[in-house]
Amino acid sequence: MDNIAQIKTVLEAALLTSATPLSLDDMSRLFPERIERATFRMLLDELKQEWLARSPLSMELVQVASGWRFQAVAELAPFLSRLNPERPQRYSRAAMETLAIIAYRQPVTRGDIEEIRGVAVNPNTMRQLQERDWIDIVGQRDVPGRPALYATTKTFLDDLNLKSLADLPAMELFVEQSVSDESIVPEILNPEVLIQLDLMPDGDRSNNQLD
Repeated sequence: MDNIAQIKTVLEAALLTSATPLSLDDMSRLFPERIERATFRMLLDELKQEWLARSPLSMELVQVASGWRFQAVAELAPFLSRLNPERPQRYSRAAMETLAIIAYRQPVTRGDIEEIRGVAVNPNTMRQLQERDWIDIVGQRDVPGRPALYATTKTFLDDLNLKSLADLPAMELFVEQSVSDESIVPEILNPEVLIQLDLMPDGDRSNNQLD
């Protein structure tokens, strides 16, 4: 396919209709012939700028950990939420503390989490975070018993609109909010929670990103 305009049109249609972010590998499968990844990046940048130039702005093309996706601009969220009026799932403070520890100290074992929090980890808390696909087991620590190591997932980063763990926001920027799927970042990174857990930034934040 030599027509660059047609390639861009196919990419736009695929991104607008995909239920999940598309990686460059996903995009390459759209075409019978090989297309350079640099070409995809150029066209994605063009699409991003074209949509940003629209007025009024309704959708934007963003890059997250899993790839690229179109999403509605934040200003329209109050209107779109009326399509799904059910109460979003809420998470306990224990779950948010556990998730914060994993996000900023990963990879960690349950023992690490318990040492920081000072209480035992409820198995239901870990199961809930795994079922939400925010955390996963990424290995085992080379110590007696070989405890499982937990880290956050690409879904966690996607839900926070982040490309990598290096993009995690500065914790002191956030204030305490109620916990829901729609306002997850402020509570996870709540300064009060993180100060209590001794997780405030110390210049040693992991830049690990799951591939």
